[in-house]
Amino acid sequence: MTAACPACTTGGMPSDSMDIGPSLQFSLPDIHCAACIGKIERGLASVSGVTAVRVNLSLKRLTVTGPVDPAKIEGSLRDLGFEAFPLDLDALNTARDTVGRSLMTRMAVAGFAMMNVMLLSVAVWAGATDATRDLFHLISALITLPVIAYAGQPFFRNGWSALRAGHLNMDVPISLAILLAAGMSLFETLQGGAHAYFDAAISLTFFLLIGRYMDHRTRSAARSAAKELTALEVQTAQKMVDGTAQTVGVSTLAIGDIIAVPSGARVPVDGVLLSDHALMDRSFLTGESATIDVAQNAALQAGEINVAAPLTLRATAVGDDTTLRRMAAMVETAENSRNKYTAMADRAAQFYAPAVHLLALSAFIGWILINGDVRHALNVAIATLIITCPCALGLAVPAVSTAAISRLFSMGYLVKHATALERLAEVTRVVFDKTGTLSMPSVTLPDPFSPTERSVAKALAQASNHPLSRALETILKEDRAAEVSQISEVAGQGIVADWEGREVRLGRGAWLGADSDDLGLRIGTDAPRQMTAAETPRAGVRHALEQLNLPAEVVTGDAPAPAQRFAADLGIGVRADMRPEAKLAYLKELAGRGEQVLMVGDGLNDTAALAAAHASIAPASALDASRSAADIVVLKDSFEDLPMLLRISKMACKLSEQNFTIAAIYNGVSIPLALAGYATPLAAALAMSISSITVLLNSQRIRIAK
Repeated sequence: MTAACPACTTGGMPSDSMDIGPSLQFSLPDIHCAACIGKIERGLASVSGVTAVRVNLSLKRLTVTGPVDPAKIEGSLRDLGFEAFPLDLDALNTARDTVGRSLMTRMAVAGFAMMNVMLLSVAVWAGATDATRDLFHLISALITLPVIAYAGQPFFRNGWSALRAGHLNMDVPISLAILLAAGMSLFETLQGGAHAYFDAAISLTFFLLIGRYMDHRTRSAARSAAKELTALEVQTAQKMVDGTAQTVGVSTLAIGDIIAVPSGARVPVDGVLLSDHALMDRSFLTGESATIDVAQNAALQAGEINVAAPLTLRATAVGDDTTLRRMAAMVETAENSRNKYTAMADRAAQFYAPAVHLLALSAFIGWILINGDVRHALNVAIATLIITCPCALGLAVPAVSTAAISRLFSMGYLVKHATALERLAEVTRVVFDKTGTLSMPSVTLPDPFSPTERSVAKALAQASNHPLSRALETILKEDRAAEVSQISEVAGQGIVADWEGREVRLGRGAWLGADSDDLGLRIGTDAPRQMTAAETPRAGVRHALEQLNLPAEVVTGDAPAPAQRFAADLGIGVRADMRPEAKLAYLKELAGRGEQVLMVGDGLNDTAALAAAHASIAPASALDASRSAADIVVLKDSFEDLPMLLRISKMACKLSEQNFTIAAIYNGVSIPLALAGYATPLAAALAMSISSITVLLNSQRIRIAK
């Protein structure tokens, strides 16, 4: 349940905003109203060193200017009843949307000018003639021409860049239409003509800027989510030096540093937990509100919140290598990737641009031959240039893909490639790995299990990311690991190392020479010690399998008996004892039968299969190699939303096709009207903007898909 707004019962009004440069930034997740703004700004104004305070309610963000300790600001906010998280200023500056702000400013200027020019046009339309009409036209020119020169720069720059490179893009006909409408109107005004189209020129610029801004906002949605996560990195950390905590900048930390994280603080870098256990809030990373109890040697990620006792960790990744930074990079890659629909739109736009100019020129020449009226012919040519601009076509795919990626990111699915959505929509069969993917294992040790065996087993378990190894490591967390060397992992078999001159192995029983194929330990030439492994389905697996509506099976390297028991419990088929090469061969066999396979796996032995599958998914707990090979990474523990992932991918393709249809219908209706002379430049600008907005609104349906 959402906490009550801390300021709603205290009243208060927001203070006047000031144009100040930010020095400290904080996220304020609990603010909900204007009273919160007033309470925070009044409360912090008296803090020593604070020179200015600003609260942004829509972003739930606080900006504090002045030489002040961030800890003092956090303490003051806690006293006021607000939870605050420091934000990384460098990351926020990088993420600042200067392009969007520029488009918004130009749109506001164009809109204000349009309203004034429209008022002057009403007087002309009402019957003003001669000197009065010419005066109104001149005033309109004085307003319109400077505004067009400023507000139209995004189109002029892009169009000119294309022409300099010897190409045509959609901004070339747009720029030409704006300049022709303004130029023709100026000529008519200077000649004392009865007709001028300054209202059309400025309105065209305004409506085009609306479409361009909406396009920009849609494209930046997924990136904004990832960059906001990056900004959640803390600015300072408590580095342990000779047993003493020293406050240092996070940017100065290195791999191997020992870091203390106080209760309630955010983890500054990725690392390994050195404390016995910890209780972590990973909601910013996974979207799951439940806290996670983690044991010693568990992996911690930058951005997690320590909600229990103070802990210490050893840094394993810093700077751009942390989980948060990698997620931001992967989302950016996905947003900028291309699929067949994008390529289709690009090819159509490349054909469209020269066709538009030829069509407009033909309309101009045709109407001169029909009635000899150069003014009318030019109006028809301008309307044709405007109305045939392929803006809707250019927006058809990016608007859908960015909205879908953003929606999936909020659900805990990190899409690494835009093509993954297209390929997921084509999936006809799902293949799951078992251990660590569908199942969460636990291990029971044999009795007796000597201290030597425990220490060797822990040393080998620590060297592996296999789920069974992690489960074994948890059981042996109180034991001291033996010193082993020459450690190597045999894919699908286990871990082998050297201990005091003897070979030690941890892995499959058959690999150890045991009768059973369960997990076992062998020290030198001693008989293997077998362990009992139990497995329970991962959260959400049963629900996902019920809702998939696709053939699904387990393909695992585990022994037949435990694999069959697990699969039978879930009610799906299984192929056991499948080595990495066998998994790869089976996926190729399925592809040869026309199946489009979705592979879901996490282990080293799944990497080749993940890369070869039509589409692939790996949980966040997977090995780095598996996550790199996968198209999508699941950031949370549950697989419950897997069917929704497939539905959204299908909807993304469906909406892309619908957007192409909308663009085609628009052109099929509007182009004949423009060529026939029934569309004025203003009407053409409205029609083109409406088509672009329709495409954008249709794309946003994916955000509320069920």
